[in-house]
Amino acid sequence: MTSNECSKIVRELEKRANARNVAGMARFGINPKNTLGVSIPVIRDLAKTQCKNPRRHELALELWKTGIHEARLLAGFIDDSKKVSEAQMESWARDFDSWDVCDQACSNLFDQTPFAWRKAREWTKRKEEFVKRAGFVLMACLAVHDKKADDKKFLAFLPIIKREARDERNFVRKAVNWALRQIGKRSKALNAAAVKTASEISRIDSKAARWIAADALRELESPAVQKRLLKKRE
Repeated sequence: MTSNECSKIVRELEKRANARNVAGMARFGINPKNTLGVSIPVIRDLAKTQCKNPRRHELALELWKTGIHEARLLAGFIDDSKKVSEAQMESWARDFDSWDVCDQACSNLFDQTPFAWRKAREWTKRKEEFVKRAGFVLMACLAVHDKKADDKKFLAFLPIIKREARDERNFVRKAVNWALRQIGKRSKALNAAAVKTASEISRIDSKAARWIAADALRELESPAVQKRLLKKRE
């Protein structure tokens, strides 16, 4: 049963519904189904009101179950990563039907759980487009957020990135590219390894692979990235 707290938040979201925004979001590949058209800044403001809520984990689960696009985004913003179970991650991942919900859940919640590294590997083998995307989004987010992780952990992702570079689905190939670029920007050693991987990917007979490689190399070999990496070593 939905709590009064959840119902109140849903009403707040519905008050801010904007059909024109929904149409605009659809043009950027966001699924318009069950979407209200509420902007991310507004959803983040609502999330701030729940940051000290002792029931935020339970509330997040309720919000997710509504199936409303913005309620699911909010759920990812407010949930407590310490209370997220592996079963919850699997359940939510199966529900992913839009790249933004996938990316926000991974970057604001899932990458902070103890299951993140394993799910990054496991989900890249899945057939569902957004579950597979989630695996690579987790790789990208871990490369940015997990400051203490050893380079070896990221080196283990590179063969997976190469393996899946043939996937022609737009939301998968973009996530594969994202993971490769973020890993390659983490350190000088990882940059060299990512550039080598991108060069290998460029030789794969696949339009997706060629795009992934060319776009990644453009950034990873750029003067701006090389300059930042040199500063990190100083």
